[in-house]
Amino acid sequence: MANDVLDLMLSITSLMEEETAKMGSYVRFPEQSEIVDAKTRLTGQLSSEIARLQREEPDWLDTLDVEVRAALSDASHLLHEASLQNARVLERHIEFSTDMMNAIAAEAQRLTGRQSETYGAFGNISTRDEGAPIAVNRKL
Repeated sequence: MANDVLDLMLSITSLMEEETAKMGSYVRFPEQSEIVDAKTRLTGQLSSEIARLQREEPDWLDTLDVEVRAALSDASHLLHEASLQNARVLERHIEFSTDMMNAIAAEAQRLTGRQSETYGAFGNISTRDEGAPIAVNRKL
């Protein structure tokens, strides 16, 4: 029971540390989607297992041996630290991707100069920039 929780926590921590290390190098790695899928699956299993234990044995934590409780506490701390590091790297990558897409869109807009003009009822002309179509090649 507690060993299952401990194993799941350590597995998730390991996956997060691996993903963080690989993403920190800014080199695309093909197994990223598998890591994300595994993290999602294991996190769901961990949540389910803890919910099951809470439902079936509400005081399960209080009945654990000191060593097992210490191991769970350590694993929880490691998981927390790994998730913070992972979140920072993921946030950096998302910000970088967003900035890059905005720069590409701005350059495409500059090159195409796509604008629409609308004549108003009182003879005024308003212009509006239309976004240039952008496609992303995910195989690069």
